[in-house]
Amino acid sequence: MKTMRLFQAAILTMFVLNAFSAFAQKEKTVEVGGAPMYPSKNIVENAVNSKDHTTLVAAVQAAGLVETLQSAGPFTVFAPTNGAFEKLPAGTVETLVKPENKNTLTNILTYHVVSGKMGSKEIAEAIKKGDGKAKFKTVSGGELTAWMKGKDLYISDENGNQSKVTIADVFQSNGVIHVVDTVVLPKS
Repeated sequence: MKTMRLFQAAILTMFVLNAFSAFAQKEKTVEVGGAPMYPSKNIVENAVNSKDHTTLVAAVQAAGLVETLQSAGPFTVFAPTNGAFEKLPAGTVETLVKPENKNTLTNILTYHVVSGKMGSKEIAEAIKKGDGKAKFKTVSGGELTAWMKGKDLYISDENGNQSKVTIADVFQSNGVIHVVDTVVLPKS
């Protein structure tokens, strides 16, 4: 009898572990900023947990874009890290998040967003098809150019500034994030 209960407990434990393992495999996460990014969560739900994107999250809130980035999308977001924002001239971020600069901030942030869900595979295919470069229309109406340097993916803005994708293919329920090391800016 005792052996039978131990056997049943072992079977139940294996069943529970297999169920959790199956769920974990379904929820393949990528770590960004010290936090797992869950494909079942939207862009905002994941971004708020990344310690490397606190400036971006604050800027998205100041621009009033939280609701938009929580919507169905899909969106491809080239997400600048805190370090990317630190490369801007001193005082730039503090000035941009002021209410009177909301339109400028919104334009800069939506310049990092392309409609649709494009993983690195789709971007690489577009680059190959475009003989080494692919141009993408941003939500703000501007244009980003994607290209490869060796195995590294880069984007360039309309001013010639370059940003390297440091973490690609962070899939979300409403799109995909590619982490970038430099803020790209629309033509002024």
